[in-house]
Amino acid sequence: MKQLAARAAVLAGLPDTDWELDVRFVGDRAMTAANEEFVGHTGTTDVITFSYFDDPESLFPGEAAVELIICVDAALREGAAREDSNYARELVLYLVHGLLHSAGEDDLSPGPRRRMRRREREVLEALEKEFDFQAVFPEA
Repeated sequence: MKQLAARAAVLAGLPDTDWELDVRFVGDRAMTAANEEFVGHTGTTDVITFSYFDDPESLFPGEAAVELIICVDAALREGAAREDSNYARELVLYLVHGLLHSAGEDDLSPGPRRRMRRREREVLEALEKEFDFQAVFPEA
């Protein structure tokens, strides 16, 4: 997973400096609590991103510059519901989505959302050529 995440960060356009990525995989209950506490939204979601690249000079070498909370229950549901996806691909998509947010991408309005979806596809396609998603994230 470390190699996949590092490559995804490069493809997303994040700085190639000494920083850490912290990823927590949680279920619906923990994601619902985090979504309410940190985002102010009700219910669960797929990924929550915290990026500290706004002030890169304040980061110490090796310090977490990006924190992602990824919901495995959402990945199970969406992976089963989508014909073009599965559990592992959904988890990689959520990782990529969070990294793209950290790189400055936005999906709150139609134009930026289209760009973000295109970038997600580009990064996922590049990663699929290098990694076996199911080997990285086998379904439990």
